[in-house]
Amino acid sequence: MVTYCRGVDEVFKALADPTRRSLLDELFQRDGQTLGELEQRFDMTRFGVMKHLRQLEQAGLVVTKRRGREKLHYLNPVPIRLVHDRWVSKYAEPWVAGLSDLKQRMEKQMEKVYEIYIRTTPERLWHAITDPDERGKFQFGNRVESDWTAGSRMVMTNPGNGGVLLGEGVNLEVDPPRRLVQTMDALWGEDVKSEGTSRVTWEIEPVGDSCRLVVTHDQLREGANEQLYGGWPMILSGLKTWIELGEVLTTPGSLMYNPA
Repeated sequence: MVTYCRGVDEVFKALADPTRRSLLDELFQRDGQTLGELEQRFDMTRFGVMKHLRQLEQAGLVVTKRRGREKLHYLNPVPIRLVHDRWVSKYAEPWVAGLSDLKQRMEKQMEKVYEIYIRTTPERLWHAITDPDERGKFQFGNRVESDWTAGSRMVMTNPGNGGVLLGEGVNLEVDPPRRLVQTMDALWGEDVKSEGTSRVTWEIEPVGDSCRLVVTHDQLREGANEQLYGGWPMILSGLKTWIELGEVLTTPGSLMYNPA
């Protein structure tokens, strides 16, 4: 059984309203919009739009981040991924890791934001992210190795393909167990090698007996190959399943990348 980052009832309630679905459609088309930008697209008051956005935030379907004085809204597909893992994955053919192109690439430099709540401690979560053996339990069997100091190198390999280098980067910020910022160069194929360097930020915040984990993948070019960021919903739902249940998530997509 898969547990959830937010109550599944909240997710279905949020999706049941056509206006809220339209708001998600707007973020589907262009991520990282302000309230003012979204308000212009609806025939309702600013307060009405705020109310719908608040319900989407409570369901975990929208994540907000501050940029100076602006508050930007991002579509978060992780709760939908978790619903899929419970009711769809055992019947369906393998999904594209990015939830069937759930997030479009419209901006000159894209930023993708993903949020999940996990019942654990910051120290336990940090260990799962930085330990090579544990990382392989929820990231398609890939090992991510480093000495985890600022300025040091990070490498990603997979024992299942002979240890070929799949990715590498540099640790820009290392603040255990709260924040990890890394550059990322994907090397598993010529189509992603040409994309160049992007950046991944892990932010851990304790909330009661759980942790709020926000992963931001930015400095992506407009129209970047979805292989770079499309797998995050599956990775994060796999991380939650591993930590809370001690089980390896075996959705069709996970099996496709990690048959063992």
